[in-house]
Amino acid sequence: MKDKLVTIFGGGGFVGRYVVQALLRGGARVRVAERDPRHAWFLKPLGGLGQTQFVAADVTRPDTVARAVAGADAVVNMVGVLAGDFERIHVGGARNVAEAAAAAGVGSLVHMSAIGADPDAPSAYGSSKGRGEAAVRAAFPGAAIIRPSIVFGREDQFINRFAAMIGKAPVVPVLRAGVKFQPVFAADVGDAMAAATDAGFAGQTFELGGPDVMSMGEIIRWIAATIGREPSIVELPDVAGSLLASLPLAPISKDQWLMLQRDNVVADGAQGLAALGVAATPLQAVAPEWLVRFRRTGRFGRRAATLAA
Repeated sequence: MKDKLVTIFGGGGFVGRYVVQALLRGGARVRVAERDPRHAWFLKPLGGLGQTQFVAADVTRPDTVARAVAGADAVVNMVGVLAGDFERIHVGGARNVAEAAAAAGVGSLVHMSAIGADPDAPSAYGSSKGRGEAAVRAAFPGAAIIRPSIVFGREDQFINRFAAMIGKAPVVPVLRAGVKFQPVFAADVGDAMAAATDAGFAGQTFELGGPDVMSMGEIIRWIAATIGREPSIVELPDVAGSLLASLPLAPISKDQWLMLQRDNVVADGAQGLAALGVAATPLQAVAPEWLVRFRRTGRFGRRAATLAA
């Protein structure tokens, strides 16, 4: 995509920023589309003079989407929510982007979905993601669809959230301790999404996972060991988890509980990072660098532990 113009919806988000970085490194011109472009201005220094553009756009408003994709060579849709109006964002919004890209004659479209996307999924999230994929394919048959497992990175709300909890609580309850994930590094997802803008990947679906499959319980215990904490880890039975998810103001919603009923790993035989030319980064190789802030004495504690060893 060198010197080509790529419009990316949601480029200022957690994973979107890594896609923007990958595209800029490849020499593309990037137009970041956000409801409020000011939220993405931190990306300005990453590109050369004139390499980045910013435009106000809302995927639920077709007129703004059409303006954002005008003149683009490729389009990337990163917009998604973990709570709220899934139908409006994951289905209607995805359809709007795909239809606008087709109408504008865009060469390639890359759509961010998720492992577990299925119109018949028990969770509203998984079902909306599946129907969103169908809407994209109907409007833009050559779209490349990317389905990552749980994405981790310096700014994530998964590994960091648990680390913060473990750092403060003497007892850590764990829901669905046996459910499996295949954590994938945000920078790897960014590289994969950027690579998928190549027309050679048109119409294909990729499932992205890291090199390690880990259960929820294993992830929690790994985080605790990494930040030097020793809380009591209590694996809650499913009946307790189901009850908790049904309570108002609970830390987990009923829909999230339904999502936890299935493993979140790459399917056997699915194309993944390697097919897009990306080497998978292990969680253990990079996360300790930012998780160090959750140690009792921060970086000093990590240095002392290293010297003691």
